[in-house]
Amino acid sequence: MMLLIKNGYIFDPQSGREGHYDILINNNRIKCIKPSISDSDFTKEEQKSLQIIYADHMMIAPGLVDVHVHFRDPGFTYKEDIYTGAKAAAKGGFTTVVLMANTKPTVDNPDTLQYVIKKGQETDIHVLTCASVTKSLKGQELTDMDTLKAMGAVGFTDDGIPMLDESIVIAAMKKSKELNTPLSFHEENPDLITNNGINHGKASEYYKIEGSPRAAEIDLISRDLSLAVNLEAPINIQHISSKEGVELVRQAKFEMISKKNFLLSRAGRQKSNTSETKQSDTMQIIPSETARAINIHSEATPHHFSLTEEAAIKHGTLAKMNPPLRTEKDRQAIIQGLKDNTIDIIATDHAPHSIEEKEKPITEAPSGIIGLETAFSLGITNLVKTGYLTYMELLEKMTINPASMYHLDCGYLSEGGPADLIIFNENSYTVDNFYSKSNNSPFKGETLIGEIQYTICDGKILYEK
Repeated sequence: MMLLIKNGYIFDPQSGREGHYDILINNNRIKCIKPSISDSDFTKEEQKSLQIIYADHMMIAPGLVDVHVHFRDPGFTYKEDIYTGAKAAAKGGFTTVVLMANTKPTVDNPDTLQYVIKKGQETDIHVLTCASVTKSLKGQELTDMDTLKAMGAVGFTDDGIPMLDESIVIAAMKKSKELNTPLSFHEENPDLITNNGINHGKASEYYKIEGSPRAAEIDLISRDLSLAVNLEAPINIQHISSKEGVELVRQAKFEMISKKNFLLSRAGRQKSNTSETKQSDTMQIIPSETARAINIHSEATPHHFSLTEEAAIKHGTLAKMNPPLRTEKDRQAIIQGLKDNTIDIIATDHAPHSIEEKEKPITEAPSGIIGLETAFSLGITNLVKTGYLTYMELLEKMTINPASMYHLDCGYLSEGGPADLIIFNENSYTVDNFYSKSNNSPFKGETLIGEIQYTICDGKILYEK
């Protein structure tokens, strides 16, 4: 099968290529990228079977890569399963996803790992998975990380359950360095939290509960970054929610850069759009290539760069998540971290829950929202159209950066490369229905900018608006 995409405007963060190009796909690889591909480039037989997409007034980018999703399979498939999760991902423009291990049973053994991998292979996108760091997510004993990696786990995480035993964390970091496989950390110290999912502040006062203080996140981020810098272990700080957390990652990255003798580039004068986030008239940027090369990575979710604790007051349990939405100063600090590459990855933390679960009282309902189908539009609406990031900067954090952290062959557009890509526009639309089995989202009914028109994976059109 040959597929020709004509007249689209390309963004490729890996190469920096930008402009109007035609793309020819042959089976599951990109055969050719050039300014114009005409009928004369094909035989008459090829022309008969050639499928053409006219991408005038549209943009083309690599298929999006999400390294933090929950498909609830096995064990909680009434919320989501691997098949419905993959369809939601395709609608949102994601062609590669990495699943978390907190299923039932936990992905801490070869049988469960193989179940997830095999079921993922039955979908039309690339469904990969982490295994857990510790057995049954108890934080007491490491899994057989060597065997699990050899059998297909792309990384390790106890996401959902913070790791409190420092000796176990150190042992895991040493093993992850040996395996050259990242550890992803959920950074909330439960000893400092009374009611998780709601920020200790205005939102907790509204609900007359104690809530989750920022100190809970700061405590574990500080510990794990210090250990990772000393051990030079590959780690990922997940879903940062606090301005202090952003700054801790920034300091750790520059310390690691200094140790590795990377060359830094000094950005030009940059003035913040709000006085709240203004730190100085100049901002030191970590170059994209450097951010990918060092072992310390960090994530921001679309909900943390788009919303504050005001949303938890407005939407109730639909805006309850761990870590919680915090203040406007925290949101702006996360955006600043995305601008200077302190935060090098955008990940959804797609967390489906049933209507019945989310209708429980604020202290009883589970934390988490779905995110695959709105993530890219939220990035365009709240980062690109507000002038914080360019399209290229947004896309690098949703394609090549997360792919590089997991050493995956995806997230770029290149001749001979994988035929995983998206075609999108800048139209406005209202968020209404979801392909996900769940609909727990505070963005339902919101008007966003930027719609996926086509999602193509392995050269096949999986989603068409």
